[in-house]
Amino acid sequence: MPSLDNRKVAILTEEGFEQVELTSPKEALEAAGAIVHIISPQGGKIKAWDHDHWGIEVDVDRMLSDVSPDDYDALVLPGGVLNPDKLRQNKDAVAFVSAFLDEGKPLAAICHGPQMLIETGMISGRKLTSYPSLQTDLKNAGAEWVDEEVVTDKGLVTSRTPADLDAFNRKTIEEIAEGVHDASE
Repeated sequence: MPSLDNRKVAILTEEGFEQVELTSPKEALEAAGAIVHIISPQGGKIKAWDHDHWGIEVDVDRMLSDVSPDDYDALVLPGGVLNPDKLRQNKDAVAFVSAFLDEGKPLAAICHGPQMLIETGMISGRKLTSYPSLQTDLKNAGAEWVDEEVVTDKGLVTSRTPADLDAFNRKTIEEIAEGVHDASE
């Protein structure tokens, strides 16, 4: 496994993230040596969704208003139905995500997380996957949607469901180790 020593990774989330889609990538990234911060528009603690009920609470490391995309080498967007729906209505969150796409920094989104990418207006022509219910929305935003375990397109890593987490985590670590991609390619 590649080393991510000295790499800083932001996990941008809101209340209602799918628990394992935050905890699993965070653990894998930290095991690879990355410094991982949970970023949210709100401070304190935020609550996870665990399949069909509320789950654990996690500490927010940094509030969105206190960070810049320049502070991080990569971004992870966990899913959950509530989380991306709240984030996509927040202009600062959309700007934060857009900066990673614009700069070609590694960005990984799983399950409903790719819903946030639609709001950036920057996924036309990009190949990606997501939870199946988002495919029409992503196609309407110009993306090439495919039903695969993990898809990589110039540093953008996407997966469908928690069942894909092992492949998602491996590919996310690989892409972060590779670094910035030319977003114009």
